[in-house]
Amino acid sequence: MTDEIAQLLRSLRLGKIAELFDEELARADKDGLSHQEMWARLLRAQWHHQQESVLTYRIKQACMPEPWTIESFPWKRQPGVTQRQIRGFAELDFVPKAENIVFIGPTGVGKTGLATGLLLKALQNGHRGLFVRAQDLFDEMYASLADRSSRKLLNRLARVDVLVIDEMGYLNLRPEQTNIFFKLMEERYRRRPTIITTNLDYSEWANFLGNKSLVEALLSRLRHQCHTVRIDGPSLRDPQS
Repeated sequence: MTDEIAQLLRSLRLGKIAELFDEELARADKDGLSHQEMWARLLRAQWHHQQESVLTYRIKQACMPEPWTIESFPWKRQPGVTQRQIRGFAELDFVPKAENIVFIGPTGVGKTGLATGLLLKALQNGHRGLFVRAQDLFDEMYASLADRSSRKLLNRLARVDVLVIDEMGYLNLRPEQTNIFFKLMEERYRRRPTIITTNLDYSEWANFLGNKSLVEALLSRLRHQCHTVRIDGPSLRDPQS
């Protein structure tokens, strides 16, 4: 590869082609490949490299705690989950339909792993996503009141294709936080799906969100287009014999 070609490939941000050019040129000469076949191989390699880079960026932006996958979930250890149902979710029909998914169950049964696995599927299929702990989300909502950035925060979260809110539970919330959360769910309603994990059944949400009438309105929207998965099974964190 000449210096001019190398410079042009770098300027065009075709680094993978630059990396493989000499190797593929030698292979073409050895195997009698046409220039068309050689360039097809180089362009294919560049395309795959760019797709991997984009996915890596999406995963980083999504703030996933760990790269859990649906394929690696310990189905045999968790009889409280219907594998067929979860794999159905993994087809991602719930994304364009803006259908929420709520995982309800005690600590350690795999709620976060399943939610994150579905988020990863969405990222792999070109959707933008975000994983956030409920406590961190409500802290950010409260902080946004001080600098009057609540609208900016809502705009950012409302645009996320798939939002995962993890560990909704007994939190000490102020009315202002509940109000912002209601606005968020209202703006995502029938537009984009939200995946929530919680150890509380719906009847207990008023205990930490307060404002019973507001909670009823919230749940009316959340559950209108929603798949509720109750996991009644053993903890996956228990020591294995």
